[in-house]
Amino acid sequence: MQFVYTLRYKTKHNQKMKNKKLTTFYVLLMLTFSFNTYAQLNTPRGSQQATVSQRVGISDVSITYSRPSVNGREIWGKLVPYGMNNLGFGTATAAPWRAGANENTIITFSHDAKVEGKSIKAGTYGLHIEVKAGDMATLILSYDAEAWGSYFYDKSKDALRADIKTTHVPHHELLTFEFNNVTANSTTAMLAWDKKGFPFNVSFDVTDIVLNDFRAKFKGQDGFQRQNWEQAAGYALNNGGDLNEALAWIDAAISGQFFSQKTFNNVALKGQILNKLGKTDAYATLMDEAAAMANTNQLNTLGYQMIAAKDFERALNYFKLNVVNNPTNANVYDSLGECYKNMGDKKNAIKNLKKSLSLNPPANVKANSEKLLAELGAM
Repeated sequence: MQFVYTLRYKTKHNQKMKNKKLTTFYVLLMLTFSFNTYAQLNTPRGSQQATVSQRVGISDVSITYSRPSVNGREIWGKLVPYGMNNLGFGTATAAPWRAGANENTIITFSHDAKVEGKSIKAGTYGLHIEVKAGDMATLILSYDAEAWGSYFYDKSKDALRADIKTTHVPHHELLTFEFNNVTANSTTAMLAWDKKGFPFNVSFDVTDIVLNDFRAKFKGQDGFQRQNWEQAAGYALNNGGDLNEALAWIDAAISGQFFSQKTFNNVALKGQILNKLGKTDAYATLMDEAAAMANTNQLNTLGYQMIAAKDFERALNYFKLNVVNNPTNANVYDSLGECYKNMGDKKNAIKNLKKSLSLNPPANVKANSEKLLAELGAM
């Protein structure tokens, strides 16, 4: 009997333990489910998050940050202390300001850039500022872009430090990042809050970036279109690119490839590249070849290019050819008259400019003919 009782006791005890373990498991499972569900809820922030970006050339710079309000508080030297500080949390014992609220303020560059003239690689960085008394501050970009605020700031992870000069700005209740003074190659980013601004320059080597983009795209589908090679050659010509590379690109557009086709545009463009390379004889020959393929407006454009090059003989030939081909077009007489004026032939200039006016020209052509005649004392 003792054996049977013991066996029953152990069986009941084991069942109770099993039930207890299952109960504990279900409780933990429900807690885990509850915590995970809670962690996924999305609620409004006290300091709203924002992202602002600016394109420079074909490159982008963007800043993501949280926007606290002044809310009547004394900001500089109080809410935002000067210098590097122990914030009482995290691992940093000397931390800069997080340049916002909540998570790390981050800045992203789509291409290699320069900040305040200092090189920075493409990528995302934590953005911090050491605020100082007076009108100076230090901008700090950190490789550690995932930290919370500046609590874990580590100077050894600095990617860039630049001293900047602060400015006085109109009151900004909400902390704001903005981009000002955008040029072809740069922009000024600025943090503005309360009445203090922290501007810093961001620039890109736009020409190099664009040309590298061309080179990469020519290896793919974009390399199968003649117009892309012409566009690349024209960009290199007008933006300080490698002229020999530009010449190779325009040659590919003209002949030797399955997509090649000789046109007025690519022949004239090749001529301009050769002229810039100092090959003036080859340039002149190509301009004559382009002229033979040109329509009225294209021939007129070539004539003005020849005036700019001081090749008045060719300019005169092109403008005269346009008059022969378009005897009732007021604009071609206006252009021929302007060519004669540039050559110092007053008589023929006046003759052709008056002919232009007699053909009821459009307003812009009429205005140019009258202006030139006034300069010649013939109005």
